[in-house]
Amino acid sequence: MVRQRLARKGIVIVVGLFLLAALVFLAPVRAQQAPAAAPSPTPAAAIASPAATAGPTPAATETPAPTPSPATSATPAPSASPANPAGEGGSMGETIELVSRPAAAIEGKANRDEIYDAIMGSIGLIRTEIDKAGLKAAGRPIAIFLEADDVGFTYRAAIPLESIPEGKTSLSEAVKLGRTPIGKAMRFEHRGAYDDIDATYEAITAYLDEKGIDAQDMFIEEYLNDVKTTDDPNLQVDIYVLLK
Repeated sequence: MVRQRLARKGIVIVVGLFLLAALVFLAPVRAQQAPAAAPSPTPAAAIASPAATAGPTPAATETPAPTPSPATSATPAPSASPANPAGEGGSMGETIELVSRPAAAIEGKANRDEIYDAIMGSIGLIRTEIDKAGLKAAGRPIAIFLEADDVGFTYRAAIPLESIPEGKTSLSEAVKLGRTPIGKAMRFEHRGAYDDIDATYEAITAYLDEKGIDAQDMFIEEYLNDVKTTDDPNLQVDIYVLLK
């Protein structure tokens, strides 16, 4: 009996201790689960909200437009300047008045790939006849392009002279005496090999089309220096386009 009462008492004690431990364990959990008391509201005039003080968040800031890269940026159209309508090969034109001068000339025709050699050969013959006649050159040699077709060009190579002997119309069967063209023209530059001069002419044509300039079918090349081969990059040529 004593043992039973002690056992029941022990059970009661144990159960009591267990319940006490459970209460102690659960108290913090309930404290965590209980909603925190909201702080008392602060008057809006007393403190600014973070949005008002910190400015816009990164998501709301305006992202600057990206700078176009060279690959996507538009390429500007060539401007009318004294240099290079065709890159390094030539320059934009200026309007001038051509003054007619006495000259000795040879007319000829040559294929496109032979035109420079043909012109230089004609100029060489003119120089020979000028020297024989005792005349004096008064300017750089030129070539006046009269006609063009799919094969080549008809040209007149000429060298300006100080004067022409009175009544004389030729120096030989091939070399005739006359005058250089006169009128309003635009001057362009080609600096580089004669093999590359077509690029300059293409640039000139594009320039005239862009500006709406009416030109005659005749144009003039003035050779500022003498080179021996068509691939010599040191050639200097001024190109004159006669205007309507």
